[in-house]
Amino acid sequence: MRAALRRALLALAVCCGGMAAWSGSAGGQGAAPPGPAPVPDGRLVAFGRTLFLDGCATCHGSDLRGRPGLGPSLRGAGAAAADFYLSTGRMPLANPTDEPVRTQPAYSRPQIDALVAFVGSFGGPGIPAVDPARGNLARGMAAFTEHCAGCHQVVARGGIVTGAAVPALQEATPRQLAEAVRIGPYLMPNFGPGEIDQQQLDDIARYNGYAKHPDNRGGWAIGNIGPIPEGMIAWLLAAVVLAGVARVIGERAP
Repeated sequence: MRAALRRALLALAVCCGGMAAWSGSAGGQGAAPPGPAPVPDGRLVAFGRTLFLDGCATCHGSDLRGRPGLGPSLRGAGAAAADFYLSTGRMPLANPTDEPVRTQPAYSRPQIDALVAFVGSFGGPGIPAVDPARGNLARGMAAFTEHCAGCHQVVARGGIVTGAAVPALQEATPRQLAEAVRIGPYLMPNFGPGEIDQQQLDDIARYNGYAKHPDNRGGWAIGNIGPIPEGMIAWLLAAVVLAGVARVIGERAP
């Protein structure tokens, strides 16, 4: 009798264990909780700290808390901000009062990865995912027109706003574009997933890739600088032609 009871309990335990495993694999209530977030490579972070102390601490402080009049705190700035500013050459700045503009990066890609890992270890937004191949060109143009064209022009050639020059986006990679959208560099506002969701981000990246080399179907593109500057140039040329015609007509016959 006892042996039969033990066999029954063993069978019940095996059955329950199998059901729990199935529930976990199917996403049921018995699913195991997600594992911890991956820990940054300690050696990469240590290398980044060395680079930071040598090239960034003067303005941002060795503890990343910033220095008044020189540089803001980077605690909580995140990997996205560090990668954007370093990969576009906007940091480090020769003068803390200068506007950070795109230029040749001061660090190699491995060095940037190390600095990003170090700054990211103090918290903040990670590098966002983006895939232009998943985007839709027509939706991307609509989203870009709504959220971006007011400053960058509909053809992403940049412009001027109060207190800053708006950069053109011809050299921006999809990753840099996504980082800028999420962190809002310099005077640009940041757009969270509630304002620009992942699909819209992919759509915008797709459109920006198209805007770098748009399909010009006839006419004089004038560098694709946008409809308003193109219209002004057209009026200027027309005024010159009209002035020439008026002069010819107004000349006295001999």
